[in-house]
Amino acid sequence: MNGLELPPVIFFLAGAALLPLLPAAGRAGVCVLFPILALVHIVLLPEGAEFEVAFLQYDLVLLKADGMGRMFGIAFALVAAVAGIYAWHMRELRQQLAAMSYAGGAMGVVFAGDFFTLLVFWELMAVASALLVWAGGTSRAGAAGLRYLIFHLLGGSLLLAGIVMEVSATGDLALRAFAEQVSAGKILILLGVLVNAGMPGLHAWLPDSYPKSTVTGSIFLNAFTTKTAVYVLAVCFPGWEVLFVCGLIMALYAVSYAVLANDIRLILAYHIISQVGYMVAAIGIGGDFALNSAAAHAYNNILYKTLMFMGAGAVLFMVNETRLTHLGGLFRRMPWVVVLYLVGGAAISGLPLFNGFVSKSMVMDAVYGRDLGYYLLALASVGTFLSVGIKLPYYTWFYRETPRELKVRWNVPANMIVAMAILAVICVTYGVWPSLQYAQLPFPEDFSAYRTDFVVKAIQIPLATFLVFWFFRHKILGEAKIVLDTDWFYRKPSPYMGAFVLDGVNRFFGACESALDRLIERRIVPPFRNPLKTLGFKPGSGDHFDPDMDRTSLGSAVGLTLLVVVVAVVLSL
Repeated sequence: MNGLELPPVIFFLAGAALLPLLPAAGRAGVCVLFPILALVHIVLLPEGAEFEVAFLQYDLVLLKADGMGRMFGIAFALVAAVAGIYAWHMRELRQQLAAMSYAGGAMGVVFAGDFFTLLVFWELMAVASALLVWAGGTSRAGAAGLRYLIFHLLGGSLLLAGIVMEVSATGDLALRAFAEQVSAGKILILLGVLVNAGMPGLHAWLPDSYPKSTVTGSIFLNAFTTKTAVYVLAVCFPGWEVLFVCGLIMALYAVSYAVLANDIRLILAYHIISQVGYMVAAIGIGGDFALNSAAAHAYNNILYKTLMFMGAGAVLFMVNETRLTHLGGLFRRMPWVVVLYLVGGAAISGLPLFNGFVSKSMVMDAVYGRDLGYYLLALASVGTFLSVGIKLPYYTWFYRETPRELKVRWNVPANMIVAMAILAVICVTYGVWPSLQYAQLPFPEDFSAYRTDFVVKAIQIPLATFLVFWFFRHKILGEAKIVLDTDWFYRKPSPYMGAFVLDGVNRFFGACESALDRLIERRIVPPFRNPLKTLGFKPGSGDHFDPDMDRTSLGSAVGLTLLVVVVAVVLSL
């Protein structure tokens, strides 16, 4: 083993350990420097490098360098460094520690070579990301963070149970691809991973919590949890047909809610789920090309979606408002933020010359043979461009004058603009020179994104969508209403369940306590109020002991003392 074969997670854990020892002014540099060191380390990792430690009768693999893990690791380290630049002005130690630990957990997952190591870093991500939600500091953030943690504890428990069952059945702890042969353990592992992926029905934690985090916290939350789930699905469940169906459901379900949502960070949160749907569908198809397309789309999504969250965060920082119905006319106050956000919007919409076009073309080509799936994903792409490519930027920055009730800060911190510019340049670079990304893919690839049919479709669909939007632009904004999601099923009955479970249990134990108090008062305590009367020595005395009337005679005391001495002597002999 040489120095290059160390797990990249070490850089993040070392950075997190160093943060509390530094003054506030020095901590921001650590949050940028250590991810950069991890990025360089990953690029230099030799193919097939491993790092093992012995644990009980198993060899735990903390580093397994392959093409899939390297691609995700590069994306995670890159976005962590840029997010550190974006958060340069932020001095809160709790957020910095949580962010570094969270990124380290994601890095640990994508380089793990066994299920136990994966589970440890999986749970580290859950705890650290919950802290980022709680850092929002409001009562709503506190409640959302608790629900977030409950969901992820559920997912982690399912994952743990599945791992235990699989290891018990096979004796093999290695992280590996499962044959499409159903077993209870595999199903539990799949469900545990789908919780983190945001599968509809298991997804409510994501739109519930991400919009309630801090300006900088949501940047980190966007990048890691769902993408590590995509990685695990790609490694363990390639070619599982059920994932193709799951991916289609995710893409369409979430984009529908994104079109209806009013909060800009909520819109982007739903689009995380929708975009992950493309990746999951490709994984369900299986094969080298489909897995390449899923990895490429995950890589690009980490970049352009982080850029878009940065734009939304800049709006929140500047006006402390994220509802479309309360925004508008901010373009002149933050032109660079708008331009850079639109780069991300063009990328997620799959427009040519942006990185999203390359990976989305790959996914659509992988799905092409499945007509229904192809057209459903094409329909989802219409909703994507409508909601985050047109609706969000138009109503945030261009529609009407700035509302008078908005208190606008004149300047967005320069570090925010720099971070957005870095990601925008990368998105354009990969879009103009896709060969740079092809070289990073897990499997050899000679795909050509700039075919005439791809380019024409990539222009026709957004153009038609824009024309429809422009015609109905005064009606699409809608009203400031809450759109009910599956969380209604546990939010609505929660007061009644609380009254039934908590209040009922409290009343039951209260009644038991009162009954026990009465029993003790009536049956247990009275004999001890005057022990001499109870034992028959003072039968005529009162119910309560009187030290003057109820004391025993001196002879009784001397006799008892002699008896004790005699017994002690006899026992000693």
